[in-house]
Amino acid sequence: MSLMHSANIAAIVPAAGRGKRMGGQGNKLLLELAGTPILVFTLKTLELCPLIKEIIIPAARVDILTIKKLMEEYNLKKVTAVVEGGAERQESVYRALQSLSPEVDSVIVHDGARPLLTLDDLNRFLEKTADSEAAVMAVPLKDTVKKVDTQGQVMETPPREQLRAIQTPQIFNRNLLEKVHKLAFEQQYLATDDASLFEWQGLPVRVVEGSYENIKVTTPEDMLWAESILHRRREVPQMKMGLGYDVHALVEGRTLILGGVEIPHDKGLLGHSDADVLTHAVMDAILGACALGDIGKHFPDSDARYKGISSLALLAEVVKLAQGEGYRLGNLDSIIVTQKPKVLPYIAQMRRNLAEILNASPDCISIKATTTEYLGFEGREEGISSQAIVCLLPV
Repeated sequence: MSLMHSANIAAIVPAAGRGKRMGGQGNKLLLELAGTPILVFTLKTLELCPLIKEIIIPAARVDILTIKKLMEEYNLKKVTAVVEGGAERQESVYRALQSLSPEVDSVIVHDGARPLLTLDDLNRFLEKTADSEAAVMAVPLKDTVKKVDTQGQVMETPPREQLRAIQTPQIFNRNLLEKVHKLAFEQQYLATDDASLFEWQGLPVRVVEGSYENIKVTTPEDMLWAESILHRRREVPQMKMGLGYDVHALVEGRTLILGGVEIPHDKGLLGHSDADVLTHAVMDAILGACALGDIGKHFPDSDARYKGISSLALLAEVVKLAQGEGYRLGNLDSIIVTQKPKVLPYIAQMRRNLAEILNASPDCISIKATTTEYLGFEGREEGISSQAIVCLLPV
């Protein structure tokens, strides 16, 4: 099975380091980069890759609870385990391997301190390594490199065209990765990265060109560089548009909620949450504008945490996701399609409710209502549908 088309790729993100070269105490991955923790930037790219099904984070014991809270705050659903890491990066990866699901075929190892990997670069890497059992991302060296002895004397100058600066992600066949890690553990062999373990065992490793922007944040100077890259990336995008649509059936025994307003009616909308069809359409539009998938991906109806939850609370989470992408609401235009009940008297409050969650003025929120003249499922009063269009602007 090729790596690109495997339905079972997992990612391991080592996050157990203490960041001594950053000049402070504690985990550097919890420091904020442009208002968001470094680790969150790293994980969001992996989260958005459809080929990656689960993420394991090996972390220092003291940071595990904090990292778990971040996963909830930023709605990172693919993180299935935060395990205690080891004294060395290699040991952390080895421990994380023990927590992979049995069905995982391939494993990506990506430094938690590389927050600037783009989804496009990650997808390109996976495509180019489809037939490789071990592959790394790397960039050509810009400077001449010299090998020196312990006295500081030049021994030789390797040909620069043969040298590469190795990055992550690195991707491996799961069985082979487990095998080389087990051998290294038994023989106490320590390598600087996982690909080196394959080289140690004489196994081929493919090199795929990466990006010079995929830097590893190690020193305070790196933080400045990373912020500069993020700033430049956010200058380029202009407004984004998103279209949302949702529909729910009308049933007896449920409360009717639209735009966070309880509307008197003999029926309500059926759903796992409060089934607020208008708010769901707005959420869907925002997620679509940011290319973040749909509501079901982020708030599955199989998750008991969302049973009966207010859709306004879910909208607040979607707003955080959009902010993490560097966007805010410009304006919203929406429509509710229902034969009954009449919702016009409640629209003003709906606009206020949505505006508060969306951090926008009610003047930027348009909500209309219409009937279908008794045609279709809305006209037969079997359900209510809603559509929404959003314009998002860079923060």
